[in-house]
Amino acid sequence: QVQLVESGGGLVQPGGSLRLSCAASGFTLDYYAIGWFRQAPGKEREGVSCISSSAGSTYYADSVKGRFTISRDNTKNTVYLQMNSLKPEDTAVYYCAADKITTVQDMCVIGALGWNMDYWGKGTLVTVSS
Repeated sequence: QVQLVESGGGLVQPGGSLRLSCAASGFTLDYYAIGWFRQAPGKEREGVSCISSSAGSTYYADSVKGRFTISRDNTKNTVYLQMNSLKPEDTAVYYCAADKITTVQDMCVIGALGWNMDYWGKGTLVTVSS
């Protein structure tokens, strides 16, 4: 079955850390850019971070710069999002997406606008609360 599956979400206190994983099955991520997106209740989808197929280019939303790090391990067919110094406003459902788009900034921007990526995961909930 061809799919992306996110994991690693949960409840964390402000200032804490989580690492999200996005694992692909049924296809290889080698040729795909991967993006992490999030959507909080009542808010628009936001492109959090995107990474090129070679990991040579990354993009971060201003809201997470310096706190989040995206990485990928193509040998494990998995992309990660390390989230540090979490804030209550980071609370959202986090989704990963895969597409063959070549510009990671474009991926994060148009993915947030509803562009139909090749693959989307079903999301993992991150709650930052004391």
